[in-house]
Amino acid sequence: MRVIGLAGWSGAGKTTLVARLIPELRRRGMSVSTLKHAHHAFDIDQPGKDSHTHREAGATEVLVASSRRYAIVHELRDEPEPPLAQLLGRLSPVDLVVVEGFKREPHPKIEVHRTANGRPFLFPEFPGIVALATDAEAPPGLPVPAMHLDDVPAIAEAATAHALPLPEVLARLAAEPSPA
Repeated sequence: MRVIGLAGWSGAGKTTLVARLIPELRRRGMSVSTLKHAHHAFDIDQPGKDSHTHREAGATEVLVASSRRYAIVHELRDEPEPPLAQLLGRLSPVDLVVVEGFKREPHPKIEVHRTANGRPFLFPEFPGIVALATDAEAPPGLPVPAMHLDDVPAIAEAATAHALPLPEVLARLAAEPSPA
């Protein structure tokens, strides 16, 4: 299992790019999973459903299963947010895990940058950026490759070239604790 990230400011188009990147990677014969960071409260449970009732009653984890899929909802209650390394360890093996977000973590990642956001590049201030996907002209002398946001095949190539095996990513995460 190998890991690559997509990171950028909110509104840069990370989720849109992930949705375009997955079919390209699958076309290349890869199995792909994603891990997305959310900065806000979210709920995949719906009030009135049994799983929501179980969780609201105090269950730490609720696993819902059918003949088509299963999902586990883990309620943190007063626990801290789990670190990226722990979350990666919960995934089933695939060829490539695409991590969306976690921009401050040291895993390898492609920066997604959109000029309309009016935000600066993350590179080189943020760790682990191995390439840029942007609609802007790349800064001269850039030491990492840059691709246009719409060049999904080139981004897929960069993702597969720069993805690291899970043990290497876990070692990086252990060596460089997440900033607060």
